[in-house]
Amino acid sequence: MHVEDTLLFILAAVAVIIAMRWISEKTGLPAAALLTIAGITYAVLPGPNVELEPELVMTYLIPPLLYSAALDSSLLDIRRHLRTVISLSVLLVLATALLIGFGISWWVGGATLAAGIALGAAVAPPDPVAALAVGRRAGLPGKLITLIQGEGLLNDATALTILTVAIAAADGDGFSFPSATGKFFVMAIGGVIAGVVVAYAIRFMRPLRRDTLSSNAMSLATPFAAYVLAESVHVSGVLAVVIAGLIIGHDSSRHSMAASRLQTTAVWRLVDFLLEGLVFLLIGQQLPIVVDELSEYTTATIATAVGVTVGVTLLLRPLWLILTQLLPRSLHLRLGGEADVEGTSRNPEKALNGREVTALSWAGTRGVISLAAIFTLPASVPNRGLLHFCAFVVVLVTLLGQGLTFAPLAHRLGLRANKTDEARERNEARSAAVQAALDRLDDVRAEKHDHVEDVAIEHMRKQLEVRLERYRRRLDLLEKADSDEVPASPQYEAALMVRRMTIEAQREELLRWRDAGNLNDEGLRILERELDHEERLLPERR
Repeated sequence: MHVEDTLLFILAAVAVIIAMRWISEKTGLPAAALLTIAGITYAVLPGPNVELEPELVMTYLIPPLLYSAALDSSLLDIRRHLRTVISLSVLLVLATALLIGFGISWWVGGATLAAGIALGAAVAPPDPVAALAVGRRAGLPGKLITLIQGEGLLNDATALTILTVAIAAADGDGFSFPSATGKFFVMAIGGVIAGVVVAYAIRFMRPLRRDTLSSNAMSLATPFAAYVLAESVHVSGVLAVVIAGLIIGHDSSRHSMAASRLQTTAVWRLVDFLLEGLVFLLIGQQLPIVVDELSEYTTATIATAVGVTVGVTLLLRPLWLILTQLLPRSLHLRLGGEADVEGTSRNPEKALNGREVTALSWAGTRGVISLAAIFTLPASVPNRGLLHFCAFVVVLVTLLGQGLTFAPLAHRLGLRANKTDEARERNEARSAAVQAALDRLDDVRAEKHDHVEDVAIEHMRKQLEVRLERYRRRLDLLEKADSDEVPASPQYEAALMVRRMTIEAQREELLRWRDAGNLNDEGLRILERELDHEERLLPERR
């Protein structure tokens, strides 16, 4: 493409991404599915298509997407459900890769076991982006969100490690299970170490992160640093990115400034929005490419290969979930346990019920990683074009079939988070935080700091006590609630409305000053930013 054509394509892609998001908000349909359909529509129209370059996708698109997802995850919640997360992200991926590998090698003439395992590894990891977007909108309980998120973060590392081993075997003398197992553990453990090294290196750079712009520049560079470090020593780059993101996200409150956190959140939301939209558009545009590669295969061969791949992908997941939940309770101890306040007790992880198993079974949408992974197969691998098509069909079937029906299924199952419990937990934490602030004021008064007047302390105390009283009234209302929905509070809503009206009045007055020539634009932006932060701090109705 010429520069002008590339620029036009980028502008058109951004326009489509924005349009599909608007349609998604209006209709409730998942944006991932809509973008994929848009990509397919564009692909069948006359004109050039963008061919997916696996190296570019794996190097420039996947690391920031995984890192952002890891920053937004909870290390503690993943640890709390670690047994199920590992079962889905490691063992299920291994089982899927092996079953598809054996199935392809048995039923498709000329296909090798290594090539089949490579296909299985490529289609094994679900992409959590579409499922999480729909799940959050449907109000899924936090436990299911954590499991989908944790699985999606860790399964890519497992799948890509298996894929690397399988490609090496396909180019060599065959597939050796002892050699493959040893290489898998080396790459996985090495990826974890690389992620920890990068995370702690970022922590030691805390003095440099006091500047907001520098901090955000470092944040954008971190996933690439973790990926490059890991890949340079031939270990799992995606696992390094995920581990670095989980540790840095967990430590963000202690090791970054408030202004940096606010801006970092905004920056990564924009990066997610554009990159996620781009990868789903790319998926749809691969249709003509994978179809053109099928001319040398018979219809029976294509149907057999697709049937094996899609069948194992769709059926093994619910079967796996059912069987693992039937294990004895003694095997459901969480790895690492869950300590009580004194850190002495270990409680077993609760088994999933039937509705949760059903929802998780249908949350297995595949995405761009599956296509990028299968496109890395060297040209020397037998049936390469057929393997490409099988992976593409799995992505379409899960992304469109499961993606479009996941929200209705979740509603039909009645799986919704208890909003009252969530609101109660937040308000209890707010009350505890305000009480800690009041206790700190007592310490300040007792220590008699220079230049700290009693009037200032009393003024702050009154503000905190008003806030604490508001939270306690809110907690009383929540304690009396007899449903899962947060009860309405006219007084609470009225207070928020008044605060927003006063902020808006100040903003309008500042604009009048600017328009009258009494305040320059730089001054307006500074004062307006102060009001924006004040408005941003106003709580929602919960």
